[in-house]
Amino acid sequence: MKELPSSIGQLNTFQELYLSGCSNLTELPSSIGQLNALQELYLSGCSNLQELPSSIGQLNALQKLYLSGCSNLKELPSSIGQLNALQELYLSRCFNLKELPSSIGQLNALQKLHLWGCSNLKELPSSIGQLNTLQELYLSECSNLKELPSSIGQLKALEELYLSGCSNLKELPSFIGQLNTLQKLHL
Repeated sequence: MKELPSSIGQLNTFQELYLSGCSNLTELPSSIGQLNALQELYLSGCSNLQELPSSIGQLNALQKLYLSGCSNLKELPSSIGQLNALQELYLSRCFNLKELPSSIGQLNALQKLHLWGCSNLKELPSSIGQLNTLQELYLSECSNLKELPSSIGQLKALEELYLSGCSNLKELPSFIGQLNTLQKLHL
């Protein structure tokens, strides 16, 4: 499938939308933001998807967003910070993703952020320290990541931090000692 019809926005009772493995899909229609009941959106393996429409921020019920394996995804729209119900964001193996928008710090319900294998990710925004409910942060194989923002020390709920394969991280930052809830640290 190369594209979704714009009429998909009329299906406002959808709770789950599976498009995983649609490797020819290059874009989503802006009408996707009209899916008011959508709770889970699966786009894993949509390797030709280059961007998300800004209307994605209108998905008020969205709890899980799977973008793993979207290897051509270059950036996330800043409107992603409007997803107040989002609990899980999977961006593993998004090889062309270089940065996250600072609006990511507005995701008040986010519990899991997986960035494993985002080899072109150079830095994390300092706003990441505002994610008070974040429990899992996967950064393994982010080989271009040079340092972690000190704001990570403010993550009061963080239980798991994965940093294995982050070959450009030279040392463990001192703020690690501030993570009182940390149970797993993978180096």
